[in-house]
Amino acid sequence: MTDRYSEETFFKDVKTQEYTPFYTNNLTSYSPNVSYHYNPKVCQYHYGVRHPMKPFRLMLTDNLVIGYKLYEKMDLYLPEPASKEQLQDFHTDEYIKFLEQVTPDNASKFSEQLQKFNIGDDCPVFDGFYDYSALYAGSSLDATQKLIQGTSDIAINWSGGLHHAKKSMPSGFCYVNDIVLSILNLLRHHPRVLYIDIDLHHGDGVQEAFYTTDRVMTVSFHKYNGLFFPGTGNLDEVGIGKGKHFSLNVPLNDGIDDESYVRLFKAVMEPVITSFQPTAIVQQCGADSLGHDRLGTFNLNIKGHGECVKFIRSFGIPLLMLGGGGYTPRNVSRLWCHETSVMTDVTLDPKLPDVLPFRNYFNPDCSLYPNLGDLLDNKNSRKFLENVKAKVLEQLRNLKGAPSVQMNEIPPDFNKLTPEEERELDEFNEREEQLMREMKDSARNGELME
Repeated sequence: MTDRYSEETFFKDVKTQEYTPFYTNNLTSYSPNVSYHYNPKVCQYHYGVRHPMKPFRLMLTDNLVIGYKLYEKMDLYLPEPASKEQLQDFHTDEYIKFLEQVTPDNASKFSEQLQKFNIGDDCPVFDGFYDYSALYAGSSLDATQKLIQGTSDIAINWSGGLHHAKKSMPSGFCYVNDIVLSILNLLRHHPRVLYIDIDLHHGDGVQEAFYTTDRVMTVSFHKYNGLFFPGTGNLDEVGIGKGKHFSLNVPLNDGIDDESYVRLFKAVMEPVITSFQPTAIVQQCGADSLGHDRLGTFNLNIKGHGECVKFIRSFGIPLLMLGGGGYTPRNVSRLWCHETSVMTDVTLDPKLPDVLPFRNYFNPDCSLYPNLGDLLDNKNSRKFLENVKAKVLEQLRNLKGAPSVQMNEIPPDFNKLTPEEERELDEFNEREEQLMREMKDSARNGELME
């Protein structure tokens, strides 16, 4: 009899919890339409046992978003994979054909192409990797389309944000550059697109794709010491031709904390937005800039990272929110759940819902906001950060206001450079290729550390 009553009591407690609010509406004046784009198949792929990229982090994120009932605050979409033709809007036909054809079973037949296309430990051939790439890219393109149609003011795809992939090769765990594809799509309807990257690593693939145009401004906050992957992202990388001064890089040292990072971010991004006057923004929210990340070297907490995206949201400009890096899955999912709440303008209960699947994965504290800011010494002095800020703002002053663009210049048409500009671009590409060759093996070893 006692057991029966205990079971009934437990059953009623669960039912009660189904109606328990896990968030509080903030009721600010800006109430955008937010959409959430997610295909559950994308979390079913596996890079390999020892590989730090774990797509199941997306399942954990989705479970948190559902557990906190944030679906009540958004339009939900199940996107289709990107088509081959859509992927070829940026990537070469030869490269996409290779991704389609190669598998773990037949990889030995593609030895020459594997070397040509930079396939190795960091970007391995795993079962279904073409389908995986098409899924996350399709979700970003679906989110982009909702912004273009005006049905969404903010569109979220946490499976996207893979910013290292190049036109004809993968890089840094990224096979297809969904960010570039999304920006290309936006450029057909928006005169100016701003790209913001707060991943630990430099957003080199996106910067390279738009290095010669004034229609896209790229701003990347990242670790830089000349050796850390991908080795690019110094202050002197400013763009070429029409794109000169439209690439901004904010190189940082290890251990930067919330206060320093957020202060610098706001000090840079407010004048960027005021000067460039973007009509759409793409924000890459890589979670490897959090403290305690498996590959990370910063000390950011979840709310500090979230404060940056909250600041960008406050401008009320159409916004595409994407994921990116992040190699401690439980903290990745915490971050992207929190930033979903920021976009939907609600405050979440710090204690994770009791009915959450995989709740024990967040033991021992079962908190949405663990302390992640205490691991490393902050090597970013006030003087160093002020110097970085001064150099970035000096570059920004060269813009002299928002560029007047020709809407008929749709990529790849904007790559019409003078002979001098072409030589400058070739020299830049040669330097980058040489750097990548020199650091290829060491970068891979560093990325795949246990």
